[in-house]
Amino acid sequence: MATVTHLNPQNLPRNPAFSQGVRVDGGASTIYVGGQNAVDAAGEIVGDDIATQTTQALRNLERVLAEGRAGLEHVVSWTISVVAGQDLRAAVGAFAAVWGSRGEPPAISVTIVAGLANPAFLVEISAIAVTG
Repeated sequence: MATVTHLNPQNLPRNPAFSQGVRVDGGASTIYVGGQNAVDAAGEIVGDDIATQTTQALRNLERVLAEGRAGLEHVVSWTISVVAGQDLRAAVGAFAAVWGSRGEPPAISVTIVAGLANPAFLVEISAIAVTG
C-alpha cells in the first residue's frame, strides 16, 4: 500500500491551493498524464475563455486518469501552462470548482507561456498521479 504524504514545512507559506511537495512511499502505480488541452473527442476546441478551457482540460485529464484506474484525488503534482495575458483568477476558479473538496491539494507549478501548440489553446495541464 502506498503512503502519500503532503509536505508543507513550517518555514514555508501554507497555501490551500497547493502543497509544497509530495512524498510517496511503498508499492505504488504512477500515472504520468501528458499536457491536456481544451478539446473534445473530435479534437475540436472547447471554449474561447480560460475558465471554460481549464474545465475542459481537467475533464480530459480525468478521462486519462480513469483509463489508468485513478482519479483526480490521486494526483500528486500538476504542471499548468497558461498563455500570457490570461486572467489567472478565472483559471484558478475553474480549477477549484473541479478539484472541489478532495482533500490535501497536490504540488503545483504554473508557468506563463507565449503560446501553446495550437494558437487557440489558452491552457495546458499535465499531472502525475499515484495509486497504491
